[in-house]
Amino acid sequence: QVQLVESGGGLVQAGGSLRLSCAASKLTFSRYAMGWFRQAPGKEREFVAAISTNAVSTSYGDSVKGRFTASRDNAKNTVYLQMNNLKLEDTAVYYCAGRLWTITRAPEAYSYWGQGTQVTVSS
Repeated sequence: QVQLVESGGGLVQAGGSLRLSCAASKLTFSRYAMGWFRQAPGKEREFVAAISTNAVSTSYGDSVKGRFTASRDNAKNTVYLQMNNLKLEDTAVYYCAGRLWTITRAPEAYSYWGQGTQVTVSS
């Protein structure tokens, strides 16, 4: 069955950087648009970023635009999220998700989800 496995989360000071990875298996990765979402305690799941199948198109949530960058390596079946200038409000569990072909910000449109990785930003 399809698996998406996130890694790279952890504890970082405000202003620091982290790079999340999401490794996919049991799917034709190059056909899947990939998204990143996050959920903080007591809050709804929030769109963070999405990247098209060939990485030509990307989309970012307003709160991370200019600080986060999504990328992918189709040869490695992996999508990345580079997070710079992290803020306290970036603390959340981060999830990657996949859907066929086109990117979207809507979480309900994604077919597959990873288990999440915790990112904690401290002051």
